[in-house]
Amino acid sequence: MINVLLSGANGKMGSEVIEAIGRVEDFKIVCGFDREETNQNGFPVYNSIDKISEKVDVIIDFSVPVATFEILKYAKKNKTPIVIATTGFSKEELEKIKEISTEIPVFRSSNMSLDINLMASLIQKVAEVLTDADIEIVETHHNRKVDSPSGTAILLADAINEVLTEKKGYTFDRMQKREKRNKNEIGFSSIRGGNIVGEHSVKFFGESETLEITHTAYSRQVFAEGAVNAAKFIVTKEPGLYDMKSLV
Repeated sequence: MINVLLSGANGKMGSEVIEAIGRVEDFKIVCGFDREETNQNGFPVYNSIDKISEKVDVIIDFSVPVATFEILKYAKKNKTPIVIATTGFSKEELEKIKEISTEIPVFRSSNMSLDINLMASLIQKVAEVLTDADIEIVETHHNRKVDSPSGTAILLADAINEVLTEKKGYTFDRMQKREKRNKNEIGFSSIRGGNIVGEHSVKFFGESETLEITHTAYSRQVFAEGAVNAAKFIVTKEPGLYDMKSLV
């Protein structure tokens, strides 16, 4: 039996992970970590890592950056593999996670969907061919999402830059710019409203035609299932930084 610590247990994604693990053999959530202590799903949720006494084999984290770094303290101390599905990290915070991965196995992805990571591979191939295209990324999420642009939008832009000889800069806000579009940039647009789970479109604009690739998530369950698969993968791994490419 693999014992799981669920960070962000009281949130919407926490609920999805609870359901996903309930459908998996040999996986069990033994405790959680969140701001408010509860015991409503058959396991205790603690608001302090000092209160965790259960045997934990792997951590799944769907929280916020400040909580992620708190649970990372526990992971480092106990040499526990961790799946980080939280988004909104700064460059400095990502570097800290990379440093921590030299001590423990860390699986981090801005999006736990297999399809999104296949999309990233597809747009890389397009970017290698449509070298003169203007590239724009449009992402839409529910009205409770706090980070903008989404981590997935950055993931897609980073994937494009990986295959380009001349890297493109990122433009997040054109309101303050009174100038024509720079050819060497990737533009981002963020839409927030309602309860939409997530939609990402990458648009390649040419002089006479446009190619658009879009991914739409209809349920949060796809992210929960992806995180559980990542936990299965990483629980036996050596220290290092892993991502969805390890599973694709």
